[in-house]
Amino acid sequence: MNQRGKDVLEKIKGKLIVSCQARVGWPMYGADIMAAFAAAAEQGGAAGIRATGVDNITRIREKVHLPIIGINKQFSDEYEVYITPTYQSAADILETGAEIIALDATPRRRPGGETPEEILRQIREHYPDALVMGEISTLEEAERIIPMGFDLISTTLSGYTRESQEVKAVNLDLIRQIHAITDIPIIAEGKIRCEQEAVEALKAGAHAVVVGTSITRPEIITERYVEAIREAED
Repeated sequence: MNQRGKDVLEKIKGKLIVSCQARVGWPMYGADIMAAFAAAAEQGGAAGIRATGVDNITRIREKVHLPIIGINKQFSDEYEVYITPTYQSAADILETGAEIIALDATPRRRPGGETPEEILRQIREHYPDALVMGEISTLEEAERIIPMGFDLISTTLSGYTRESQEVKAVNLDLIRQIHAITDIPIIAEGKIRCEQEAVEALKAGAHAVVVGTSITRPEIITERYVEAIREAED
């Protein structure tokens, strides 16, 4: 890892990364809105931004001066993998200057028969300065990718795959288990609903935490309040 990569890891160590994402059809969809969320996150003290898509990341880069974890969500009825599923999807994001590229590193099928190993190898060849993060859902998947040479491991997919469907809350046990077997920095993401859970994830061994829905999905946050009030009335 070069000095640039080490500097990025140091900037986010022990801190909060805010995920600014919205799909087509969601109320907050749009590059300008994502950039506004990112600027607000920076103002609030976030140490990094996670975002998807070339347009969003390009606009965010114009507004903020934080390290960016870039992904490229590409949904398909034929494949379960949608987070940066191919090398080209990774290259498109890396051309924006994103410091970290994250990709689904599970062994599930993806377009063109590509594998995480092949995608990582090509990134290393063409974008040697980029940090590459492998995203997994189980300890077994983490164990599988550790020898591949990823710079970071993320728990993003825990609770979102068939292999981890029993996970309903932030997976602190998974963070602890990965931390016990590797020195590779762990990024905790997925189902972190409140400040205390973010703190607990760091205590469990995470290098940094990513929070999205509980910060940048106002419709979901509103639903939680509405449900709590409804339950209190019953």
